[in-house]
Amino acid sequence: MRPILMTAIATVCAMLPLVFGTSESGSIVSQSLAIVVIGGLIVATLLTLVIVRAFTSCYFFRKSNASA
Repeated sequence: MRPILMTAIATVCAMLPLVFGTSESGSIVSQSLAIVVIGGLIVATLLTLVIVRAFTSCYFFRKSNASA
């Protein structure tokens, strides 16, 4: 879990200067892209680490109780 979080946090921190940068020509596209990348990375990390684990643990808990 630690390598996944470290990679996600490092990528989000690397994208922050693009989000808060000055408005030069062409930076609107870079700012929009950085916002999308940050949002997608946060959502994907949460889905991977929280939601998928919760579903699999519920599935295996239900499966182990059904066979008993």
